[in-house]
Amino acid sequence: MQCFLVLLTALLGLTVAIGAALAQEAPMHPQVPTDDVAIVRVSTVQALKGWEDPPDGTVVETVGFHEPGDGGAALYRVQQLPDEMEPNEADIIALQNGLVAVLHERNAVNYRMFGAVGDGENDDGVQIKLAHEYANRHGVPVVNLSGEFWIKETNDITIQTNVSWGNTTFYIDERHNVQGIPRFTVVNDEPTETIELDDELKETLLERIRPGVQIIPELADWSNHLIVVQDTEDRIGIRAGYENHRGWAREDFFYVEEEGRIIGDISWEFSDFTSITAIPCNDSYLIIEGGGFRMSGHTPDTGSTGYHHNGFSIRRSRTIIRDQWMGLQEGRRDESLAARNGFYTLSRVYDVTLENIRLMPWEKSRREPEVAVPHGTYGIGGSRMLNCTFRNLTAEAGWISWGVFGTNLTKNLRIENSQLNRVDVHFHCQNLYIKDSTIGLKGITVTGAGDLFIDNSERHGNTFISFRRDYGSSWDGRIRLRGCTLKPTGTGNVSVLSYRMADFDYQHPLGYARDIKIEDLVVDYSSAPASEAPCWLISNPALSQTEAGDRLYFPTQIVLRDIRVENREQGVRLLRVPRPQHYDLGRSGGYADGRLTPNSRILVENVQLESLTPEGPGDTDNVHLLIGGAEPEDYADELALYPRIRFADCDDVSVYLGNAIASVFFDRCTINTVTATGLRGELAFNDCRFQPRLQEVGGEIYTVDSTLGTRFTNCTVHAPIVDGEIRPELVDQTGFLEINGSVQHYHINTALGPRILDHIREEGVTLDPDFIERLKLRHALED
Repeated sequence: MQCFLVLLTALLGLTVAIGAALAQEAPMHPQVPTDDVAIVRVSTVQALKGWEDPPDGTVVETVGFHEPGDGGAALYRVQQLPDEMEPNEADIIALQNGLVAVLHERNAVNYRMFGAVGDGENDDGVQIKLAHEYANRHGVPVVNLSGEFWIKETNDITIQTNVSWGNTTFYIDERHNVQGIPRFTVVNDEPTETIELDDELKETLLERIRPGVQIIPELADWSNHLIVVQDTEDRIGIRAGYENHRGWAREDFFYVEEEGRIIGDISWEFSDFTSITAIPCNDSYLIIEGGGFRMSGHTPDTGSTGYHHNGFSIRRSRTIIRDQWMGLQEGRRDESLAARNGFYTLSRVYDVTLENIRLMPWEKSRREPEVAVPHGTYGIGGSRMLNCTFRNLTAEAGWISWGVFGTNLTKNLRIENSQLNRVDVHFHCQNLYIKDSTIGLKGITVTGAGDLFIDNSERHGNTFISFRRDYGSSWDGRIRLRGCTLKPTGTGNVSVLSYRMADFDYQHPLGYARDIKIEDLVVDYSSAPASEAPCWLISNPALSQTEAGDRLYFPTQIVLRDIRVENREQGVRLLRVPRPQHYDLGRSGGYADGRLTPNSRILVENVQLESLTPEGPGDTDNVHLLIGGAEPEDYADELALYPRIRFADCDDVSVYLGNAIASVFFDRCTINTVTATGLRGELAFNDCRFQPRLQEVGGEIYTVDSTLGTRFTNCTVHAPIVDGEIRPELVDQTGFLEINGSVQHYHINTALGPRILDHIREEGVTLDPDFIERLKLRHALED
């Protein structure tokens, strides 16, 4: 009896000690009913497996997985093998008596609990995958704040719960990258639904799903869903230069809120649907934070140079990934001959954020052709992305690397406080916002519609925005650049907006935007101070109508304001519109009954223009703005381009308006050349200074006749400069006045410059009072 009491006292003391240890070392463990279930503490999983006959129902705590203190401490329950499960040496441990020890963690798990080794030899991806499968089944987060793990052949690690990786580092062996299967997959835990369409619903939705619609009541039952609409029989976005490219199916996607309210502007009209799918958007945010990823840079063993996955596929809406670092393993370089989809690839998602991440572009354009990657290779990829934000991302490299971004079909894409070597949307971005960011050598390359707003950002390269030629080089919406800097890197031509569409049937409308505003722009040549090539604010082809008869759209408003050049004296040029007769502005204008009705307004204010020296009057190559051509041409209709143009506070202006229809006003400008042969419209010069600078003169310098009148108010005529020499005697060839002779058009207080007056005095000429009166006040009807 005494021995029994001693043994009982010892067991009770052990139980109390174990309970105290559990309370101290693992306060987050689930509570176990200790009144009828023994809690046993063992050193490792191996020790647990060595227990010959553990009782069913025993709760066991290990203090490590492979060895005590290795981070794999966990709670297990000894029990019968659960149905449809097999021992896996991780969360289900086979014991000697036929029972199993089942992991019993309900607050969080880590990879050491599942046997991850981290020695560089083991494929830790196996245990990592098991850990996430357990977390997904039980709805618990993965919290693994430290350690190094090697992922070799394991792919498709599915994530459905929050993850905290802290300072954990993953080494990914890219020899085992495969096509179509990512390393990590962030999945939606709710199934996608196909919306069944009866004839009535289909007819209604065909009417409602079109640009401009804000509410679709018939879709109210699918609130909190991402809707994807397709007509696979209708192809759009044919890719120029790719002979067998069938284009994209006509497709749209948007998010449905309460009462059928739509988020995500609808882009297209439909004549039919082949499918409408509703993808549930989770009602909570899944957060994956921390961790570093070091890639091996190898060519995959698949033997294919096609697209391979090496990172995350994000297929769950309301996902946030943040505080991560991705790069190469120390001592390794990118040697892969295969293209990569993107370390982060987003597909069919709403409201996803990537922030505080360093990643890298991948090498493509290696000097030796045999080691060049045949396809674009990306760090960020995806399609059908709505309301996605990329904040505080860094991904930069030199000329060998390809652009980090490569996406299609995006809406409301936001990039903030980032430094990226490229931002790219191949086919159709609906609304792109870039703010407080630097975009590197590979540029901003897009096509699409809606808002293209870039604020307080830098672009390093010779083009600020390049509209992709292969997909139509168009933007059907508003473009705004405000407070930005363009830093050319080469000696070739520079352009702020570059359009290069081909005369090709892209199967969607083409054009140069509906509204363009470029304000407070600096073109900084500090990286290319020797450049003498022109800088165009808008560079566009001489295309207003395709051979098939499709007319391009043109902005109804262009504002170019407060633009200057640094680190070279040479300023900028504006744009060339040689065929205004065939655009379709979508707004009526015209010239009839002695009146011009404009349908486009162009403002050029305080812009540092290039100081040009044309070969002679009428030189169409050396001008800042060209509208029209040498030969008269009929305007198609009232939708053609009928602009109202205003220059203010600009120097050395050179304009060509041959046979155009336009109203043009110049305020406080210095006028180099104006050629307005056959102009239907009006010209007005207010507080301007005329001083032509030409290589040679033959005939009249200015051609300023206009059908609605040409007006000079408080202007001064200065001596022409020809081939670098001031030639006051050529004042009679200005085209609108002769000393002591005719004064043409309307004049109020026109003055002669000092060099002209000096020349008159030197020649002994006395100005005729009648001539002076005509300069002071002259009406065109006096002729």
